[in-house]
Amino acid sequence: MNYESFLVEIEAGVAQVTINRAEKANSLHLTAWEEMRSIFHSLNDNADVRVVILKGAGKHFCAGIDLETLMDIQRFGDIKCEGRRREKLRKFILNLQSCITAIEDCRKPVIAAIHKACIGGAVDIVSACDMRFCTQDAQFSIKEIDLGLVADIGTLQRLPNILNPGIVADMAYTGRKVGGQEAEKIGLVNRAFENQESMMESVIGTAATIASKSPLCIRGTKETLLYQRDHSVADALNYIATWNAAMLMSDDIMEAMQANMMKRAAEFQG
Repeated sequence: MNYESFLVEIEAGVAQVTINRAEKANSLHLTAWEEMRSIFHSLNDNADVRVVILKGAGKHFCAGIDLETLMDIQRFGDIKCEGRRREKLRKFILNLQSCITAIEDCRKPVIAAIHKACIGGAVDIVSACDMRFCTQDAQFSIKEIDLGLVADIGTLQRLPNILNPGIVADMAYTGRKVGGQEAEKIGLVNRAFENQESMMESVIGTAATIASKSPLCIRGTKETLLYQRDHSVADALNYIATWNAAMLMSDDIMEAMQANMMKRAAEFQG
């Protein structure tokens, strides 16, 4: 897979997606945002992929949205009609939102491996991932407040489902930097590691474990977790009953039981 702003490598069921704009601290211009959406749509449909690792090349994970992209919204000022101008701006925001939602919509679990800067739009990105691991020198910041903006592409909608709302408010109102150790303490990440090497070793190990499980069950588990987040317990219980009524009689159950009895690795279809 060849992309301008990303590297994508697939091996043994694990896709490693690397943001590859190190010279720009991996900040993303509009083309890169749309490329990211295309990548996750592609991985969603790729039967060879069972889990995704998202990481950054160079010194930082991601510095968020490229400031040139933010400045580019000035072009809407050329539209004379106020209503049409606002309509175009809304479409621009919705387009960026969809680029991040593609991560959440991907049926494969997505693990973010974060080092150094994770700022602004990058927090939106990792909020849409299933799991987050970081280095102790990682720094998270909802930077939009310092740019005169209300964060509008996912952070304020997803983080309250991950963190205590008061902590989200603190980060969003102040724009302060949250280090790796604090991120682990407040539950923003699963674990903070001393360095990038030990983080990647753990992330790759976790990805390999997930890739060894029934892909059908992993996809169902992700969908069920996301459904539960947005619905009542009663609705979620009804949903999983319907899901398993449709999916429970798969070949994966027999394969898993046989593999367990014979003490061998299970072999599942994609």
